[in-house]
Amino acid sequence: MGVMENSDLLRELRIDRSAVEPSSRRPLWFALAAVVLLAVAGGVWFVMAGSRAVPVQAAVAQAMPATGTSASVLDATGYVTARRSATVSAQITGTLTAVLIEEGDHVEDGQVLARLDDTAQRAQLAQAEAQLHAAQATLVQWQSQLEQARRDWKRADDMVGRKLVSQQAVEQAHTQVETLAAQVATQRKMIELGEASVSAAQVQLGYCTVRAPFTGVVIAKAAQVGEIVSPLSAGGGFTRTGVGTIVDMDSLEIEVDVTESYINRVQPKQPAQAILDAYPDWKIPAHVIAIIPTADRGKATVKVRVAIEQKDSRILPDMGVRVSFLEEGKKADAPPPKGVLVPVAAIVQRAGKSAVFAIENDRARLTAVTPGPTYNDLRLVEGIGPGTKVVRQPPAELADGAKVEIGSAAK
Repeated sequence: MGVMENSDLLRELRIDRSAVEPSSRRPLWFALAAVVLLAVAGGVWFVMAGSRAVPVQAAVAQAMPATGTSASVLDATGYVTARRSATVSAQITGTLTAVLIEEGDHVEDGQVLARLDDTAQRAQLAQAEAQLHAAQATLVQWQSQLEQARRDWKRADDMVGRKLVSQQAVEQAHTQVETLAAQVATQRKMIELGEASVSAAQVQLGYCTVRAPFTGVVIAKAAQVGEIVSPLSAGGGFTRTGVGTIVDMDSLEIEVDVTESYINRVQPKQPAQAILDAYPDWKIPAHVIAIIPTADRGKATVKVRVAIEQKDSRILPDMGVRVSFLEEGKKADAPPPKGVLVPVAAIVQRAGKSAVFAIENDRARLTAVTPGPTYNDLRLVEGIGPGTKVVRQPPAELADGAKVEIGSAAK
């Protein structure tokens, strides 16, 4: 019994390999299936990623302008201003009976802009003219009396020699002549006073007509018919101090603020180039008029006046503008440098060399270039031709031959 029990125990301790082996193969099959699925998914992702277009913005390579243009030594921003601008008002207080202007109207020097109620001024003028006429009539009366007194004096002087009148009578006749002569002179002065009163009344009547002080364009209409205008500000908000504002468009120029540390780069009569914010593709020739000899302590800037050499109706007061101060080339007839201008951000480094991504048939082609001088946010490069579209700011993951899609904000 003891031997049998030991053999039974050994049989129980023996490993049944027929049961273990099949169970150990299941994880292996699962692992192999997972690898296959990952490979298939990776392939699908690779195919889809390869066909997906990368959104980019494009820029067009520009040919270098002909010599005569200059490199910018400084850029500054400012505004278009009018050196000749006036808010037109009446010189007296009165009620508007006519306003003959609207915004945008072109007016000539002396053109009537508005009229005020002139009833009182016309009455004053009529009174002054009547007083003048009365003074002139009185002068005629005094002149007639003076002529008669002179004749009386002459007869008395002839008769005194014949002892027909006394010497006293002659002296009285002479005194009468001098008195009337003084009265005539006084009356002449009264006429001059009457003429001055008429002139003053005419001036006051003229103040009732508001005229343009110079030729220009109306940019604001500040009053309407029936409102009271006055050269002085009145309380209550019922009195206007101006009829309208006129700007002489021929006096437009640019004022920019230049940082103190860069003001040494700006000189009077220096050539410049202005670009309006409203027309970013329009380059306007300009030059420096003067550097205003004072600094703004708060902003640490110096104001510079810039003349606009090309007059155009699109240039309006208070427009924002960017001015590039230029440096004249040494030779006006030198050939332009080789290459094209592309945005600085379009140039990338690949394998230690400079390159750009040229866009061809919706594909980004890595193209090696040789960089040159920098002009503001553009750089001169050789290796591509004018008109070539390049990716403005290539993403880090953009690869050669990748499909790209040009965004709406691209230029």
